[in-house]
Amino acid sequence: MKQIWIIAMRELKTFFDSLIAYIMLIAFLGFSGFFTWLYGSDIFYVKQASLQSFFSIAYWTLFFFIPALTMKLFAEENRSGTIELLLTKPVTDWQVVVGKFLSTLILIFIALLLTLPYYITVASLGNIDNGAVWSGYLGLILMSAVYIAIGIYTSSVSNNQIVSYLLALFIGIFFQIIFSMLASNFSGVIGETLSYLSISTHYDSMARGVIDSKDLVYFLSLIFMGLIMTEANLEKKRL
Repeated sequence: MKQIWIIAMRELKTFFDSLIAYIMLIAFLGFSGFFTWLYGSDIFYVKQASLQSFFSIAYWTLFFFIPALTMKLFAEENRSGTIELLLTKPVTDWQVVVGKFLSTLILIFIALLLTLPYYITVASLGNIDNGAVWSGYLGLILMSAVYIAIGIYTSSVSNNQIVSYLLALFIGIFFQIIFSMLASNFSGVIGETLSYLSISTHYDSMARGVIDSKDLVYFLSLIFMGLIMTEANLEKKRL
């Protein structure tokens, strides 16, 4: 665990040293704040003490931002050749993968933590469903973790950051949009399976305040699969 934490802190420091973290935080807060409070189906438009507007925009904002954070985690090291040096250190492939995964997840957690004033403000305006709010935040964290796992996998298979970013978006768009669209065109087992594969099915449920074991299993399974695939890809590089 110590090695994982050291790697996570090193990567997190790299984010802040290169200004990536600051740009991401400012952009995320700017987009989410604008659409939550000022434009479209904002809080004042719906006239309810709810953070559904924020959860809806964060769902899309993080989808595009996370691949930008993960694209360099392995791709840059593959390009510069430092990945071989890292793999010679007394750490396992799994520790490297989880360390880099945690660094990005911590950054996302910081970004969501900075949105807590939204919650405090809305709670002061009316009776807010606290359970739905915390369930929605949990949904955002789990959804983010899935896309981080996908992002570090695509970063590990390429030495080009742009390719890694586009590949992560390509894979992610199936879970974000395509499975849901296909599910609406099928019925029975196929329709249910496609609906289950869609992230929106599980995220929307949590954003409404419902935490179901099948949703947790879905998110955790995708996270684990992404990390395992990345570890397997790193193991190939040792051979």
